[in-house]
Formats: sequence, C-alpha cells, structure tokens
Amino acid sequence: MERVFNFSAGPSMLPLEVLEKAAAEMVNYGEAGMSVMEMSHRSKDFDNIIKEAEALFRELMNVPDNYKVLFVQGGGSTQFSMVPLNLLRNSKKADYIITGQWAKKAFTEAKKFGDVKAAASSEPDVYTYIPKLKKEDFRQDADYIYITANNTIYGTRYPYFPETGDIPLVADMSSNILSQEVDISKFGLIFAGAQKNFGPAGLVVVCIREDLIGFAAEDCPAMLNYKTQADNDSLYNTPPTYSIYIAKLVFEWIKSKGGVKALQTINERKAAKLYKAIDDSKLFNCPVNPEDRSLMNVVFVTGNADLDKKFVAEAKAAGLVNLGGHRTVGGMRASIYNAMPEEGVDKLIAFMQKFEKENK
Repeated sequence: MERVFNFSAGPSMLPLEVLEKAAAEMVNYGEAGMSVMEMSHRSKDFDNIIKEAEALFRELMNVPDNYKVLFVQGGGSTQFSMVPLNLLRNSKKADYIITGQWAKKAFTEAKKFGDVKAAASSEPDVYTYIPKLKKEDFRQDADYIYITANNTIYGTRYPYFPETGDIPLVADMSSNILSQEVDISKFGLIFAGAQKNFGPAGLVVVCIREDLIGFAAEDCPAMLNYKTQADNDSLYNTPPTYSIYIAKLVFEWIKSKGGVKALQTINERKAAKLYKAIDDSKLFNCPVNPEDRSLMNVVFVTGNADLDKKFVAEAKAAGLVNLGGHRTVGGMRASIYNAMPEEGVDKLIAFMQKFEKENK
C-alpha cells in the first residue's frame, strides 16, 4: 500500500529521503561491507558516524563551544533521574514548572533526590496554558529550574522561556528539538528523545554546559553520570549505534533544507493554517490558550466523544493515521513535526472540512 501521513506523537514519521538512504545502505554502509547495525562502536566507520552526527547537531543548533553534546540511551524518562542526580549539587533544591504529564513525571522523580518544589502548575486548568513566571518567582538558591518546552499531550509550548538569572535552566525539548531556533546559551542543559523529531526510539541527545558536569555523588551509577558520558565521548558502553546513524541522516536532511531557521518558517506556516481551520470551524475546537499553542502537536475536539472516534476512524481510512488524542485526554491530536510535509497538513484540513459538512 502507499505510505500514509503519520500524525503520531512518537515514534513519528521520518523524512522519506532519510528512509530511502538508510534502505540503500542497510546491508552495506559505504565500503564497510556490513550494515551499521553490525558495526562495532569502536570501529573507524562508526567513529566517523558519531563525530559527524555531533558536528551536524552543533552546527544546526549553534551550540557554544563550552557545551558537551552527548548521545545516550534510556529515553527521555531516564533524564528525569539523571538531571537531579547530576545537578542537585549545592542547595539540593530545584524548582519545576508543571505544564503536563511529562513535566509532572519529571517532578515526581526528582523529588526522590532533593528538595524539589513546583514553582507553578497549570494542572487545575487541564494544562491548557503555560504559567508565566518571573525570575523572582523561583527560589534564588535553587540549583536549577526545570521546564518541558513543548507538551505533546496537551498541545502547549513555551512562547518564550523564563528568565532564571544565574540559576541554570533545564529543558526537556523532546518534542520540539530542531523545529525552531533556540539560544542554547540560555540553558544549562537541554535533552531530547529522538523519536519525535530526529530519529527512531532509543536515543537521547543531551546538551550540557561543561561547568555543570562532575557534581554527581560518588554512589551515582556510572551510566547515570554525565561525566562518565562526557569523558568517554558517549562511548562508555555500546550506544544505540543505528539510532545515532539515522539521527545523522536526519541532521543532514535538515541542513539540506536550509537548516533549523528554514524549517521553523515551514513549521509556523503548517501550524498557522491548521489552527485557522480549527478556529474557523463550527465543529472543531482547540482548548489551548492561543498564545501557548504548540507548533508540533495540535490538539482539537468536537465535544462529542463518539464523533471524535468516528473522525479518527474515517481519517485513518483516508490515509491520515494516528490522529487519536492521548488516552488520558481523548479527542484528536495532529503531530506535525519537521518530517510532516505541508501536503499532509493540507490533506488533513480538507478532510476536516469534508467531515464537518457530513456531520452537521
């Protein structure tokens, strides 16, 4: 059958050009005579792959020289533990802004390791907005401030990042990495799971300022210590080699499209037209505060759970798949990451308009 438009929140669609190149190199990478899947992580061929991946990421994200870029495993959820284990280094205090399920899970995990406080939460309003905080709203002796930059389940994002002064800002960017320009120097650490915007599941990229490395307690497990990963150039043990290779191909694809700035323009256009279609509709509604609407995950509902299910089923039959909202909230969610072509958004809008006419 033909490829569908996959609106999954993750694992999500990858650029077709990347998949085709990976397929062509599946059984024989370059002159290696073997697949990357079979390759030793200590080999010269893989050493070139991981170094090229890091160099491309640094270029695309304009990463300053005083930051380490690490490729680690364990998914974003492992970072919920690694961050406090490494960054609770002085006061053992950290402030979290709770804007969705993943921020809350990170907060719950961090509380195991120190004095961790919720500086603000939008949970009472079903996470439909991003709390706006000033530098004075945080504990001034906190070791770090933690945010989730984009919320896949509830369809919100930070329109601008909070000012934290000298306190390091930590951001989970799993669902918006490489989708818009970001000033890395504003953060002490960012991390992102690959499976939404730059690769298959199993890989996480961490970008950490060097002066924040080396403060984990002696009893911190080696694999959860950023110093272990930094000192060994992400090769302390066997990393997710094939996922790193695919990430490299995606980074090359992004560069070929004009880089992050060019993709941001496209992403803003895709999101704007989809939100306009929702706002102009008499059937569909987006419950998110307009200022805080995500560019990556567009949530919408009809107000009728049965009609929502009908929409999802008929959309699937039309080649528009994985449009069901997260199981905790229902409704619909269209994840329109970098790899989603504008054609896919246009077809979704056309289908929504057709569905509305047929279900007045």
